Amino acid sequence: MAITAIRGTFFDFVDDPWKHVGSEHEAARFTLDGLLVIDDGIIVAFGDFYDVAPSYPGIDPTVIADRIIMPGFIDGHIHVPQTRVLGAFGQQLLPWLNDTVFPEEARYSDREYAREGTERFFENVLAGGTTTVQAFTTTSPVATEEFFEAASRRNMLVIGGVTGIDQFAPEGTTSTPEQFYADSTAMIEKYHGTGRNLYAITPRFALGATERLLEACQKLKQEHPDLWVNTHISENPAEIAGVLQAHPDCTDYLGVYEKYGLVGPKFSGGHGIWLSDNEFARMSDSGAAVVFCPCSNLFLGSGVFRLGKATDPDRRVRMSFGTDMGGGNRFSMVNVLDEAYKVGMLGNTLLDGSTNRVTQDLAQSERSKLSPYRAFWSVTLGGAEGLYIDDRVGNFEVGKEADFVALDYTAGPPAMPWHQELFFGASGPTTMEEAAHALFSIMMVGDDRNVDETWVSGVRLYKKA
Repeated sequence: MAITAIRGTFFDFVDDPWKHVGSEHEAARFTLDGLLVIDDGIIVAFGDFYDVAPSYPGIDPTVIADRIIMPGFIDGHIHVPQTRVLGAFGQQLLPWLNDTVFPEEARYSDREYAREGTERFFENVLAGGTTTVQAFTTTSPVATEEFFEAASRRNMLVIGGVTGIDQFAPEGTTSTPEQFYADSTAMIEKYHGTGRNLYAITPRFALGATERLLEACQKLKQEHPDLWVNTHISENPAEIAGVLQAHPDCTDYLGVYEKYGLVGPKFSGGHGIWLSDNEFARMSDSGAAVVFCPCSNLFLGSGVFRLGKATDPDRRVRMSFGTDMGGGNRFSMVNVLDEAYKVGMLGNTLLDGSTNRVTQDLAQSERSKLSPYRAFWSVTLGGAEGLYIDDRVGNFEVGKEADFVALDYTAGPPAMPWHQELFFGASGPTTMEEAAHALFSIMMVGDDRNVDETWVSGVRLYKKA
């Protein structure tokens, strides 16, 4: 592949904004007129245009004007086979799974059905500016094959694996522990590390896993310690009660996964709404990550995630954000940030002492507020750190893979241009502060209409019509 270059206005992160309370801009990097140089999908140079361009005298860059170019968004928790049932009447988690989700997932054992649905999935993901997903498929290896094959055709960095569930779900959506182990082993050999595919051992959730299935997960992790582990944790009160009843030797949900040696680096627990302080501390100590899924948490009425607790500097937990589509009712990480902000503001109020002086925690209350710096870090570099892929993606550092999105701050609802006029005028944002205003308006007023282009490995895969 020939060297290519992109010229435009760039915004990325070099540090965690939660480490810079009161000066979050210090974690960000704004380049008004920048040049990103890409060779075979890898960033080989980045910086101010007039600093970088002399080293590439013959290059003719692609100019992306009047946009903010950011690293591609990272969705840490999403369900490929729920694409067609997006927006189905929610109920709460367990009846919603039985009435809507499991019947649809059973259909993904048919290759043509799975292929069509998976293609729709990736089209929607890219239209939302997402370039990396950690995803659930089904118990059928067909669904996992179609996921990795579709990602490979697009050269996308993805994490996924055959889903393990051998109880709770109806016939046609479960497999035996022996079959799960055999299917996982075959998929690991075929896809892990092939292209940009990464494999995750994927017990769906502890409520759907017998001890034998969890033992199969443990065996896979022992045999392949470099693999990811992707699951759900502490999403719904009824779910948690069922898990503890099934595992009376464990005092909490996290303890079930700890019992089988699954918790540690590269472990992701989706939701974590009802995690105790002790569970958060153990996740922090082990290097495990939680995935914040606000759209789903609200849609299914599961609860309010404690963002301020997860970001405690003394026991910080790695964290990514996720759509949890179709429990979440959008593919767009922009919409995730919208809902995350609102959940954070609820946490802010609950902890500021205005409702209960006994539970007042002003530091945690402040950490619950989601500024544009905290928000967009969480779906770029922060999300990459949560998934242990920040050596590959997340910002525009030289040597990383060239995944990025161009955001149109004038698109979206009719109110967007008014915001532009108020904060920075027709010329667009020219400072980091103005760009942060633009990003905040996108996440609170905008949607996927603000995604103008999505690039993967230096190739444009989506352009808004």
